[in-house]
Amino acid sequence: MEVVLRTLEKKGFTLLPKGWLVERTFGWFNWCRRLSKDYERLHETSETLIYIVMIRIMVRRLA
Repeated sequence: MEVVLRTLEKKGFTLLPKGWLVERTFGWFNWCRRLSKDYERLHETSETLIYIVMIRIMVRRLA
């Protein structure tokens, strides 16, 4: 994980590099129906499901 700092020369809105990686990853979570809404009572269950979805995504990319 890297910390991306803004440049002091530019003012206003500036596009930070690699911000789309996080948005793309959260978009992948919506493929799983259970993660599209917050159905779980325990946050540990939601965390486990996120791990399972990321394992599935990585396995599909390796295949």
